[in-house]
Amino acid sequence: MKYGQIITAKMIDQNEDSYFVQNQGLTFAVAKEEFDEALAMGQEVEGMIYENRHHERVMTTQLPDIRPGYYGWAPVVEVRKDLGVFLDVGLKDKEVVLSLDDLPEIHAIWPKKGDQLYVTFNADEQNRLWASLAPIETIQNLFVKAPKDLLNQNIQARVYHSKKVGSLCITSEGYSAFVHQSEYEGDEPRLGEELQARVINVREDGGLNISERPRAHEALEDDAGMILALLTKAPSHFLGLHDKSDPNLIQVQLGISKSQFKRAVGQLMKKKLVQQEKGVGIHLIDGQNADEKEA
Repeated sequence: MKYGQIITAKMIDQNEDSYFVQNQGLTFAVAKEEFDEALAMGQEVEGMIYENRHHERVMTTQLPDIRPGYYGWAPVVEVRKDLGVFLDVGLKDKEVVLSLDDLPEIHAIWPKKGDQLYVTFNADEQNRLWASLAPIETIQNLFVKAPKDLLNQNIQARVYHSKKVGSLCITSEGYSAFVHQSEYEGDEPRLGEELQARVINVREDGGLNISERPRAHEALEDDAGMILALLTKAPSHFLGLHDKSDPNLIQVQLGISKSQFKRAVGQLMKKKLVQQEKGVGIHLIDGQNADEKEA
């Protein structure tokens, strides 16, 4: 009998916590707490069998969502570089390992504790349970078409496959999402990591292109963000201050020094959000706010 199978066994004994059931001469413990009513001697019980972390043969009548032939999201509970990652697949006193052979060659993008992987598990020839990642086609069966109004919205997406050019993700709503390597904020995301991202394109096929990079105004320092906000709210999108303005006037109007003002305006100009008219002031480019311009 392979672990992970669902079998029928007869109750032959019990103690304070468990019933003991038998099939083909093998005995399995079943927790009494799984039953609403007491079992009688010889009564048949159906459940899934496995060996727990204490090397005890057990049966559970409460089938986990993840089991042979069924996939689900399993959180990572431990990582061992010499073996792989241990996953909680819903079995009491038992974690299942996803082998390092099934993980990315680059350790930096291995999952960490708390990340989640879409997996199933099966027994090998020695009756050891091993997890396996869902094929890409299996995850694609989960996809639903994303609405157009998601453009520029914040979204959470989990990485299920890493490619050289970017990361394939799925959102909690079931939307397909892709983040190109140019849209990473820092290092390449881990397999199983949940990303905080924003939608930069809703494709015709209902999939999303997403970015980890902040919106233009979110990436600005405080002074630059304050000036951008003033320009956005001003009816003419104009501020009558410039690099030749009196320092006291800048201090009175903005509450910052002239050097802070020049540095902030320089940052906005570098991002092509404003333009400066010498001796006159600064204008918001195209009269748009940062979000509208980037969208």
